[in-house]
Amino acid sequence: MSERFHPGSHPSTAVLSRGFDPRLSVGSARPAVFRSSTYVFSSPESAQRAFDLLAGRATLEPGETADLIYSRFNHPNAQILEDQIIPLEEGSEWAIAFNSGMAAIVTTLLACVGQGDAIVHTVPLYGGTQNLMHQFFEPFGVRTVPVAAGRGSDLDEAILRTERVKAVLIETPANPTMVMTDIKRAALTAAKLDPKPVVMVDNTFLGPAFQHPIPFGADVVLYSATKYLGGFSDLLAGVAIGVDRKVENAVRARRGLFGNILQPDECWILDGRLPTVALRMNRQSKNAQRIAEGLVRRPEIRKVYYPTLFDDPEQIRIRLSQTDYPGAMIAIELQGGQTAAFEFLRNLKLAHNAVSLGGMETLACHPMTTTHSGCSAQELQTAGITDGLVRISVGVEDWRDLMRDMEQALDAAGR
Repeated sequence: MSERFHPGSHPSTAVLSRGFDPRLSVGSARPAVFRSSTYVFSSPESAQRAFDLLAGRATLEPGETADLIYSRFNHPNAQILEDQIIPLEEGSEWAIAFNSGMAAIVTTLLACVGQGDAIVHTVPLYGGTQNLMHQFFEPFGVRTVPVAAGRGSDLDEAILRTERVKAVLIETPANPTMVMTDIKRAALTAAKLDPKPVVMVDNTFLGPAFQHPIPFGADVVLYSATKYLGGFSDLLAGVAIGVDRKVENAVRARRGLFGNILQPDECWILDGRLPTVALRMNRQSKNAQRIAEGLVRRPEIRKVYYPTLFDDPEQIRIRLSQTDYPGAMIAIELQGGQTAAFEFLRNLKLAHNAVSLGGMETLACHPMTTTHSGCSAQELQTAGITDGLVRISVGVEDWRDLMRDMEQALDAAGR
C-alpha cells in the first residue's frame, strides 16, 4: 500500500492516495498498465507460499504481500483498482473486480450458495439478474424466492421461512420502478438465522455516492461498474465489495476458477474514473431532480417515479433514512401505453434511445420490450412494469436543454 495513504483520510483523498506506490511504476504519478499474463517469483519458497495462499491453505500475515502468479487470479492493475475503490464504499474491507456486473453477481452468489440452497431476492431486479435466477440457478438446483421490493414484512417472512436460505439479494432502488427496500430491516432479519445468510445489495443506481449499504448491515455490495463508476459508456466492469473475509476468500476463489477478472487496461481506465464519481453523480442527480419534478405537470404522463416524488409514507421513510440524494434515474409512465412510449423515444433529439445507464449522456429505454423483456406477464405485473413505462438515465448535459427535448417528445407522443 502506498506510503502516501493516511488512515482516516476522507474518501475523496483516499481514492487518490492508497493502493499505489509510484516507486513500483518508475516514479509515474499515476499507475501504469501491466499487461503481463504471468509473473516471476522472487524465490521457489515464494512461489509455494503464493499457491498456498491462493488455495486457502494459508492466510496472509500482517504486513505480508504475496507474489503474483498469473493474471487470471490477480494482477497489479486489479490490486490497485480494488485498493482504491474501498474508501468509496463506507465500512468496506475488501473489493474484487470483475469483467462485467453480471460476472460480479453470479460469481458472488455461487460463492455462497449450492444445490439445495435458496436465494431470497427482491423484484423487480435488473432483467439480466432476473434471467439468471430462472435460466441458471433454478435449473442448477437453487431455489429462488421473489419478494416485491419495498414490502418489508413479506421480505422478513421469506427470509425466516425459507429453508436453507444462504443469500438475500436486494436491489434498491428497484430497476426500473425506483421502489426502495429497507436494507437495515432485511439485515436484522437475516441475523436471526444460524447460519446467517449473506445479505447482498445491488447498489448500482445510487452508489457509491448516495447510498452506503454496509453500515446498514449488508455483507456485500454489488456494482455494475459499467454504469456510474465507469461513467462514460465505454467499458464493461463489475465490482463486489464487502466486509467478511471468509466471503472474500470464497469469491476470489470462484473468480480465479471462472477467469472473469477485469483485464489490466479496463482496470487502469476504471481506476482513473474513481476520483470523479461523486462529481459526476452530483451533477446528474441535480439534473434529474429538476427534470422529474418538472415532468409531473405534463398531462401525457400518468406517473413519474423518482425518490423525491414518493407519496407512500414507508417509501419516504426509507429514502430519508438510507440515502443521501435521490440519484439520476427516472421512470415515467405515459398515458398512451406502448404506442405513446415508442413515440416519445422516437422523437427524443438529445437523449439517446439505448439501454444501460450512468453515463455522461442521457439515455432512455422501454423496459418491457428491452431490459425486462424476458420477464413473464406475472413478473411484470408484480414489478409494476407497464407497457407505457420509460426509464431515463439523466446525464450531465444542461438540464434545461434536456427538459426542452423531453417536452417536445411528449408533445409528439400526445398527438
